[in-house]
Amino acid sequence: MPFSITHLTTAAMATTHQHHHPTIKPNHFHLKKLIPWLLYILLPLAILHLYLSSLSSPATSSPNGTASTSVPVSSSSSSSQTVAELPEQPPSWTFCNFSDGQWVPHSGGPLYSGTACKTIKKGQNCMEHGRPDTGYLHWRWRPRRCSLPPFDPAAFLDLLADKHLAFVGDSMARNQLESLLCLLAVAEEPDLVYRDGEENKFRRWVFRRRNATVSVFWSPFLVKGVEKDEPAGLKHNTLFLETADDRWAADLDGIDVVLFSAGHWYLLPAIYHEHGVVLGCHACPDFNLTEIGFFDVFRKAVRTALGEVSRRQHSSGEKLVLVTTFSPAHFEGEWDKAGACPKKEPYKEGEKEMGYTDALMRRIAVEEVAAAVAAADSRGGGKVKMETLDVTEMALLRPDGHPGPYMHPHPFAGGEVGDRVQNDCVHWCLPGPIDSWNEILLQVIRRWKKASH
Repeated sequence: MPFSITHLTTAAMATTHQHHHPTIKPNHFHLKKLIPWLLYILLPLAILHLYLSSLSSPATSSPNGTASTSVPVSSSSSSSQTVAELPEQPPSWTFCNFSDGQWVPHSGGPLYSGTACKTIKKGQNCMEHGRPDTGYLHWRWRPRRCSLPPFDPAAFLDLLADKHLAFVGDSMARNQLESLLCLLAVAEEPDLVYRDGEENKFRRWVFRRRNATVSVFWSPFLVKGVEKDEPAGLKHNTLFLETADDRWAADLDGIDVVLFSAGHWYLLPAIYHEHGVVLGCHACPDFNLTEIGFFDVFRKAVRTALGEVSRRQHSSGEKLVLVTTFSPAHFEGEWDKAGACPKKEPYKEGEKEMGYTDALMRRIAVEEVAAAVAAADSRGGGKVKMETLDVTEMALLRPDGHPGPYMHPHPFAGGEVGDRVQNDCVHWCLPGPIDSWNEILLQVIRRWKKASH
């Protein structure tokens, strides 16, 4: 620790000069020669003692009362050392970087069965659709610098008692929601109390014993938008970047924990509006508009969504806001050919490099959450806590966890594999790797509850 030693040395030298008298009497000549030698001997020993003492000092106390060598960061505190240690993480009031880890073999099976859980979308029910291999079910995510306990359904419901958790976003938000419902149903079956729209895009469940509410809001852009409808001749999406999607924003005051998960719809053709001006478009050769891509547009949308929550915090009480980062697809070749995502086990560490789009979409979410927390700091904090649920790397390493051709029931029941077969290499089998996202979610909510009390 050169910085600490330098300052200790400077302080010690300053103290020495402060007590040095310029005039020394002749009869103190031997003492005058002895003092420098004593300083040369004793000063390094004192510095070494202080340095070793600092290494053995007690660990800082974490928000949950346990010892931690990583200082928690909140919207009311800052630590350049902590941010330097975890440069990819936004300032956080949690102390564990769950995203830094590896998949390890696990002898136990999943907490629930695809044939028993009633809330799985058919296209992700790989067990029921006849996927023959089961190796993808026997891996667990293990963070490098902290532990991630197995999911505890009863504990999650206790944390959610008298509260409302909402998943907001695209089909990846729904995928994570349905994973959570299956996990929680092990402790208590949920009651579906609300359904509106096609394909179950807006639903709400209540766990009666704890009065815990879980909802899903279809909002693939997070901001106001008009979705493409090719049968009706509309081949592109239209986005209005300055306005949050009212389909979730209208209910925001009644939500305690909101999880945003979106991104994949930004890869589709779209025209972008902001404050009454057409900014440009993405993949729109039929229009006389400037191609501006989608990265900056996605950034604006995340910023708008987080800003909407922050703007209304004084009317809606304490809130936890999470942004699940981008989940990479694993197509190998064409999506409608056999073997589009054929892997049977995770990638080994270093075997798969993250692609440019996946990395930048992840980075945008992390940076925008960090910026929102910094803005809250500048205003003296607030009642809204924000965090990224950073799953991009752990998702990247699981090419084996997608439905692939088993998005359809028993696609090879006839015995012959046709030339064309539709594959889903984006969403996750249930049960499957995405269950680990909710193991992390449990820990983040637990720490939020403890920090708020």
